Amino acid sequence: MSKGSKDRAVKARQIVAEQKARERRRTVTLWTSVAVVLVLFVAGLIGYTKLSGQDDTTAAATAPASAVDDGTAFAVGSGPVTVDIYEDFMCPACGSFEETTGPTLKQLATDGKITLRFHPVAILDRFSNGTAYSTRAAAASAAAAEAGKFVEFHDALYANRPAENTDGLTDAAMLELAAGIGLTSETFTDAVNGGTYKAWAAQATEKFAAKGYTGTPTIVVGGEKLTGPNDTVPDTALVTETIGKAAG
Repeated sequence: MSKGSKDRAVKARQIVAEQKARERRRTVTLWTSVAVVLVLFVAGLIGYTKLSGQDDTTAAATAPASAVDDGTAFAVGSGPVTVDIYEDFMCPACGSFEETTGPTLKQLATDGKITLRFHPVAILDRFSNGTAYSTRAAAASAAAAEAGKFVEFHDALYANRPAENTDGLTDAAMLELAAGIGLTSETFTDAVNGGTYKAWAAQATEKFAAKGYTGTPTIVVGGEKLTGPNDTVPDTALVTETIGKAAG
């Protein structure tokens, strides 16, 4: 083989080798890019669930057996007019509503005039310094409902409602309140400490939002949302008047 032929053959082999090297580099770059995209996607998904205050346990929520209305509420009484109250246990306006109108509604339920349905929701977790108090309190109320003590525990939580932008009550503090109303069972204690109904609280809150409700307390009488003047919380007089009209 002449010297020129040898040179051309060597150059051809170099070109082929360089082409293969470029192909390998492109393959490595492609799979690296795919890996980076997947990592960013997973990180973003995790970040979203953390920011939304929920986690993957919502997919396996344990619904309280005593809950009604698609597993979102706890009923008192069995009267002909249904009154639904959506509340967050850290909500100041809810605390005021319970103080002023709550006793009247409970008496109407006791008298057989209304079915009173309490819907604990958790929309104020961001105001408890990272402790997710609204979710924990709603979950604890579900555990109390399972023990037949929902109303008593509900009232104890509002009587001791923490201010917004505080840590809220600890689980231990809620257990102390429960003990004060005679709720000391191991099942209840384990449910509070273990967060048994946290995922349920998240799902109940999602269903609340899906109905187009955005604030608490939300009062619904006979299936119709009730508000006071200028979209304020209805007072006792308006609530009782509306119930009377709904009863016919």
